[in-house]
Amino acid sequence: MKAPWSCILFDLDGTIADSAPGITASLGFMFEKLGRPVPSQEELRAWVGPPILDSFRDLAGMNPVESAQALAIYRQHYLANSGNGSPIYPGVSGVLRQIHEAGVPLALATSKPEFAASLILDHGNLTQYFRVISGSSIDEIRSAKKDVIAEAINRFTMIEADLSNPVMVGDRFYDVEGAEANGIPAIYVEWGYGSPAESEDAIASVGTSAELKTLLLP
Repeated sequence: MKAPWSCILFDLDGTIADSAPGITASLGFMFEKLGRPVPSQEELRAWVGPPILDSFRDLAGMNPVESAQALAIYRQHYLANSGNGSPIYPGVSGVLRQIHEAGVPLALATSKPEFAASLILDHGNLTQYFRVISGSSIDEIRSAKKDVIAEAINRFTMIEADLSNPVMVGDRFYDVEGAEANGIPAIYVEWGYGSPAESEDAIASVGTSAELKTLLLP
């Protein structure tokens, strides 16, 4: 593994912040508002990570019109009630701070809309560490992880960051596959919402923030 990394991209949900409680609460509200049966908490956790329109289609069987209505209800509730309800995982703030202090550019690459992602970073006092924040577009046209990562790389290019040796950090196979689609290796964190099998194509898997720091700042 070549090190040090010239720039580092981080996923948000399940990697930096434990955002599942806020997401599942807003999903539950959305299902109730639409008069649909509310899935179990275990079922709702499967919604954390993938682009939400994909989940409306694949997990709830919604058509495009129903998905648009569901998205509006979900977003209104999430922004009103859950933006500050995503605690930062232990030790992650320190890792981000040390990366920033080492002068390595940081990007957020999340399938969450950028405004909602910024609320979580602001609440955790983490915005100061990121040079780039890339999320899904408001219309969800850019929501697939490979597209979000591509946009983060594009924004890194605009600020003339060193792209010679980038790496992605995430907790789902969406992060690993999205990074691979952009020619970037990925490090998998085990404290998020994925299963062990999702780390298969990552270059490394870590169970603690200390292990992550060792890989990112050897």
